[in-house]
Amino acid sequence: MINGVLHPKNVIAQLVQHRVSHYVTLPDSETAHMYAALMAEPTITVVPVAREGEAIPVAAGLFVAGQNPVVSIQNAGLYEAGDALRGLGLGIGLPLVMFIGYRGHNRKGDTPDSAATFLEPYLHMWRVEYYVVESDQDLDRVPLAFDKAARTNQPVAVAIGTEYASEDAN
Repeated sequence: MINGVLHPKNVIAQLVQHRVSHYVTLPDSETAHMYAALMAEPTITVVPVAREGEAIPVAAGLFVAGQNPVVSIQNAGLYEAGDALRGLGLGIGLPLVMFIGYRGHNRKGDTPDSAATFLEPYLHMWRVEYYVVESDQDLDRVPLAFDKAARTNQPVAVAIGTEYASEDAN
């Protein structure tokens, strides 16, 4: 394992602490453990979407309805969701925390996957602030993302630089 261990239960504790109502996501193999753990959390409703480009509009609708959603999609899916990020996230000032899977990320710098190579420049291009989380030890960055989104009324990304671990992983 190149990056650290990130346990879903610890991320979910952060979501509960920040009163997240809905977790809008396109389930995939890298988030399977997180998805399973979320299904057992009674205070958060999981909202699966068919394409990542739908996640931000669904979250915007939930926000307008008085809910407190987050989005969880892969970096390549964020590229697909660019127009929704522009028009809804940035355009209406949506204080949305987006958990973005940093697929291909390698902290040693050897990143052959272009999805990883483009993520940070893409976020910079849209002026979306972000925090990288690679392990449970980095979860102190999640409250920073929620605080920044609330203060600026803008989307903020939490780039997940590792796969979620199974609960029995050390």
